[in-house]
Amino acid sequence: MIAGQRYMLILQGLGNTLLISICAIIIGTVLGCIFALMKVSGNKILKVIAEVYTTVLRGIPLATQLMIFYFVVFAPLGMNRLFVAILAYGFNSGAYCTEIFRAGIQGVSKGQTEAGRSLGLSRNQTLFKIILPQAVKAVLPTYTSEFIVLIKETSVASFIAVMDMTKAGDMIRSATYNAWIPLLSCAVIYLILTVGLTKLFGIFEKRMAKSDR
Repeated sequence: MIAGQRYMLILQGLGNTLLISICAIIIGTVLGCIFALMKVSGNKILKVIAEVYTTVLRGIPLATQLMIFYFVVFAPLGMNRLFVAILAYGFNSGAYCTEIFRAGIQGVSKGQTEAGRSLGLSRNQTLFKIILPQAVKAVLPTYTSEFIVLIKETSVASFIAVMDMTKAGDMIRSATYNAWIPLLSCAVIYLILTVGLTKLFGIFEKRMAKSDR
């Protein structure tokens, strides 16, 4: 793998994996915030739209969504496969982030809202200044898990011929007839990424908890 410089495939796959994951979690976070606010709003139409979005995206396997996004929607338009993968993962992550953020918002005691309104704050001011800061702390562990799951789920990006890290390892396996080194190398890199992110978000969570103490 080293003599033939095939390890460069793993580095390229790692780059694509990180690019898809980071862009997708950004898209998912934005969509999650929007649809979560729609779900907790008093507007029935907005609630229905958000409910349909989360039900459909969470009810269909990610691999199937990925192929629908590419082969049904974007392939006729000649869109780049990597860009399509980012969109598909982003929209899928958005559905899960929606439920994470909604649970966090609704998990804050109603007394907090009543206290904010009694102080003369409007509904939006109460939401953004009192409810959301507390909800962020509550959802951080679950949000971390979503990011980690997203990184691991990029392994199915090869369904639309995007070379992620798992696909790179499989290509090396096919070329060298040796599965041990390339696939275990990918497994170790995935493990380092997930453990590193868990530690990083754990430090961030502890820093946020200082205000509680």
